[in-house]
Amino acid sequence: MSTIDYSEKIPNNVNLGEDRTLQRALEGWQPHFIDWWDDMGPASSSQHEVYLRTAVSVEPDGWARFGHVKMRDYRWGIFLNPGAAEREIHFGDHKGEKVWQDLPGEHRANLRRIIVTQGDTEPASVEQQRHLGLTAPSLYDLRNLFQINVEEGRHLWAMVYLLHKHFGRDGREEAQALLQRSAGDANHPRILGAFNEKTPDWLAFFMFTYFTDRDGKFQLSALAESAFDPLARSTRFMLTEEAHHMFVGESGVARVLARTAQVMGQLKTDDPHKVRAAGAIDLGTVQRYLNFHYSVTIDLFGADQSSNAATFYSTGLKGRHEEGKRTDDHVLQGQTYKVLEVRAGQLIEKDVPMLNALNEVLRDDFIKDSVAGVARWNKLLEKAGCATRLSVPHKAFNRRIGALAGIRMSPDGRVLSEQEWQACQPQWLPTAQDLAFVASLMGRVVEPGRFAGWIAPPAIGINRQPVDFEYVRFG
Repeated sequence: MSTIDYSEKIPNNVNLGEDRTLQRALEGWQPHFIDWWDDMGPASSSQHEVYLRTAVSVEPDGWARFGHVKMRDYRWGIFLNPGAAEREIHFGDHKGEKVWQDLPGEHRANLRRIIVTQGDTEPASVEQQRHLGLTAPSLYDLRNLFQINVEEGRHLWAMVYLLHKHFGRDGREEAQALLQRSAGDANHPRILGAFNEKTPDWLAFFMFTYFTDRDGKFQLSALAESAFDPLARSTRFMLTEEAHHMFVGESGVARVLARTAQVMGQLKTDDPHKVRAAGAIDLGTVQRYLNFHYSVTIDLFGADQSSNAATFYSTGLKGRHEEGKRTDDHVLQGQTYKVLEVRAGQLIEKDVPMLNALNEVLRDDFIKDSVAGVARWNKLLEKAGCATRLSVPHKAFNRRIGALAGIRMSPDGRVLSEQEWQACQPQWLPTAQDLAFVASLMGRVVEPGRFAGWIAPPAIGINRQPVDFEYVRFG
């Protein structure tokens, strides 16, 4: 099971060749995926040879190999983690029963909804990042962008496999629809709002991969607990690949900050106009980008109270992040959790049933994880002698979903009037001038070892290669 068969038209470790009907169906979907990749994948990249990692096993040691691969020849496939024969459901009403290898009819609609929603995010991010390769600040960064793009494409394959194998005609139609929606399309948008936002520049890309791919980590982690074993095994392997995406975001922002701190030190000023004039991104702009991407991303966890979340947990479809490490009864009946609401102009906490607050539980797990990374960025600023510190805004800031949607809130948690919000918003969210300035820095740098002036080189290269390694060869 662990070995991936690359002799097949669709590489896989699920014995696809033993199910001819399924194999034909997926081979019928494959050319549509390639057409989508050509139309909506990384622009003008098909002849590039890129130093990519390719999964060759699902075992923890040596699961991938590195080498130059022509983008057009990349092999997307279907990989599931090995199953445990005695695995039991360990949360919800079915706790203690054997996990399901086949689709339970009573959960068909909810599981389809979960898999389609997860699958829809994968091609969406590729579409959002389609043009970034034309403005890459270095070969190192260009390679990382393409690595993320091909792996998001493979994550789409993981969800499409589940739809085709377990949902019959409905699943095939849903798989086709995943290629028909497009990020930001007015008529056929992606399902979740954050995946219809633009990723216009590389600072936005690094914020996206730090925050929004971190949302992916927590969503996949919750699905990796699922009683539907094929979904759990698929998402566990997706988590293996997701870690690099978050590394690209965290290290990318860190390198932006390192370069800004260097320029501020040379100029002996933190004046944003002088920092910008020197070709670096001022810290105020970085903070506004952070505020935007953080607030858009925490909306992805859904409403703070949700009967769907309660149903998904109680029926065993979706657990909590690291469910097995939690010490409660894993049923959660009679337990409560604190959520926020605004009452008489004041922000207050109230207790609600834990089962209905599971979106909020996952959101709070994400927030803790995000704050830890921001603290690492601040360590970098402190070490460089900068007085400024970055921070995540209050979780009620700039929300569009749930009880806090539309509440006017400052980043430090003060309820505002509409007039105050309109007056202060340019201080807190990227302005048209911010976007235009960052866009003005986006010139393509493709000589090995060279980097754009607004970002510092990484400390080490990918897979221990030197920083000036030829990560991308242009065909």
